[in-house]
Amino acid sequence: MKLAIIPVTAFQQNCSLVICPATNRAAFVDPGGEADRLFEVLEKRGATLEKVLVTHGHIDHCGAVAEVAERAGVPIEGPHPDESFWIDQLDHQGRMFGVPGARRFTPDRWLHGGDEVTVGEMRFEVRHCPGHTPGHVIFASTTFGVAFVGDVLFKGSIGRTDFPRGDHATLIRSITTQLWPLGDAMQFVPGHGPMSTFGEERRSNPFVGDAALGGVPHA
Repeated sequence: MKLAIIPVTAFQQNCSLVICPATNRAAFVDPGGEADRLFEVLEKRGATLEKVLVTHGHIDHCGAVAEVAERAGVPIEGPHPDESFWIDQLDHQGRMFGVPGARRFTPDRWLHGGDEVTVGEMRFEVRHCPGHTPGHVIFASTTFGVAFVGDVLFKGSIGRTDFPRGDHATLIRSITTQLWPLGDAMQFVPGHGPMSTFGEERRSNPFVGDAALGGVPHA
């Protein structure tokens, strides 16, 4: 997998450009804004955009989804249908938070846990991970050992749960039942900040590490 992480907007949200090495076909994961800049990166990489993947409906993650998909003529896959609550607010939130061009969209394909998405010949497992938002999904490739987790988990932290329809206990359950089983070696790209591994977070994360949850400290 070829990967470029592009922080966008004042929120410094990690938009990921993933490129299939076999086909040079690509997807943007969570294009939150700055569409012109995203297309510049795509052009420099010489890849062909195949689709847009979305983890959840917060504006910093999907403010440019409609524009990118429309300009490239590609489909939108994700998030889970429960995110329509947030996506329907994008026009208003774009004006509120100063994200030009943000507007609501209807995914060409809503996703559910257990689904699979492809980018070129690469395959990603879809896992439904509510808690930060009700319809949050993550994309994981066991072949390449990387997961795109949006705002579920960060290096040293976890997603906020004080937004409407957020729930702390649900988020913890999503992390421990949907992320940890993917294995300690799995790297992840969070919605903000640097990459880490699930193993490192189980060892040291003060919110969701094994010791923090009352389990046996992770070796």
